[in-house]
Amino acid sequence: METRPGLDIGTDLDLDALPLRERKKIQTARRIWRTAVTLFHERGFDQVSVAEIAAASEVSKMTVFNYFPTKEDLVLGPMEHHLDEPARVVRERAPGTSAVAALREQFLTGLAAFDPATGLSDQQVVLDVVRLIHRTPTLLMRTTAGFDHQATTLLAAELLAQDPTGDELTAQLAAAQLMAARLTLTGRNQRRMLAGERAADALPTALAAAHHAFALVERGLGDYGAGAA
Repeated sequence: METRPGLDIGTDLDLDALPLRERKKIQTARRIWRTAVTLFHERGFDQVSVAEIAAASEVSKMTVFNYFPTKEDLVLGPMEHHLDEPARVVRERAPGTSAVAALREQFLTGLAAFDPATGLSDQQVVLDVVRLIHRTPTLLMRTTAGFDHQATTLLAAELLAQDPTGDELTAQLAAAQLMAARLTLTGRNQRRMLAGERAADALPTALAAAHHAFALVERGLGDYGAGAA
């Protein structure tokens, strides 16, 4: 299971630069989400009601649903905004850059920044979410069967859109290989964090593993996508 960047709502934004109304919305969403994660982690996902989360967040139940349409969204909602991350990286890559090189560079940069999307994050709230997902079947199913599949589909669509030959099969196979590498690396990193390792201590090995994984993918895909416009 791969957690996504932006896991903690609004952390990638400069709130002071936003209009007051937008800033308050983000702050409210963040408070609700963090409250939900804390309660779910302490008592279990199925043992906490939305009404209890609303009360603890000092908002109405309707306000909670305005920000998070379902109970599962209270954990996973922030991740959905980043499903197109791999596709976006491919879409915005520099001319002449292969799909493998673009996604490898993005993953390595994420590791160095201890981005939750790489699994190499020992922030307590991130670890709480990962543990919660792994011990809650409904959340785990939505993450693996939903998010990961959607991200792969979006990446395949982007690769196909940039392929002048219109080779759909190759785009699908390339997306599957690239996402498999990302998910495998992320899962390994998350397991190390859950075992109590510090992200900084695990970084050198994680970087080496990423270089190895993408090198294996590159042997098959080569410079695929490098000639796309």
